[in-house]
Amino acid sequence: MAPRTLSDPERLRRIHGWLAAAYGPQHWWPAETAFEVILGAYLTQNTSWKAVERSLANLRTAGALSIDGIRKLPAAKLQRLIRPSGFYTRKAPAIRAFVALLDNEFGASLDRLAATPTETLRQRLLALPGVGDETADAILLYALGHPVPVADAYLRRLVERHGLISTKSQDHSATYAALVKLTRDAFSKDPHAKQALLFNEFHALTVAVGKAHCRSRAHCDGCPLAPDLPHAHRDISDQRITIE
Repeated sequence: MAPRTLSDPERLRRIHGWLAAAYGPQHWWPAETAFEVILGAYLTQNTSWKAVERSLANLRTAGALSIDGIRKLPAAKLQRLIRPSGFYTRKAPAIRAFVALLDNEFGASLDRLAATPTETLRQRLLALPGVGDETADAILLYALGHPVPVADAYLRRLVERHGLISTKSQDHSATYAALVKLTRDAFSKDPHAKQALLFNEFHALTVAVGKAHCRSRAHCDGCPLAPDLPHAHRDISDQRITIE
């Protein structure tokens, strides 16, 4: 009897297992406090994590790596401190808008913010300046412990190359929604209580394999996911992957 063909969510769940075996626990997000995670989620937009680390180091040195610290910073100084992350004239007021939301609606309490139902809180975050789908979900998952997938460019690249879904003809919002649904479906059989941790680890693992192998130009040699590329053609000359 021929083996049963796995569904796309089942393949993605298997991919998670391979990545976990290859890279081990990731223990993301790299931060000491929930508020530092939130700052990182804003600062990492359109920049590298190394640049974010420089901005966070500046804030730490200035004693501003906290809600009260950001609240007390003059706008111009906040811009100067986060300048290494780029787009500082946009990111600084966005961060201040988040702190204002926290102060005005949640008594400056991240615990009260986190206690808000997931979808209600997600829509409230998306209404803030400088917050899109990925930033909102990163805050929800990594800072506030809500079980939501984070779908970034690494995941999009991975699922396209492995032929799980095609996102080329969709706009950004539709692509993001499709990636989130695929991820939710992949972990739907896991206990709900464990899903926040699983989504956390899965996102971190896709970043790990993305940096090591699934870059804008793929490097498949030694990739733990190479066995899952039956529908891909490899161009050895430049290591690009095109999907049928």
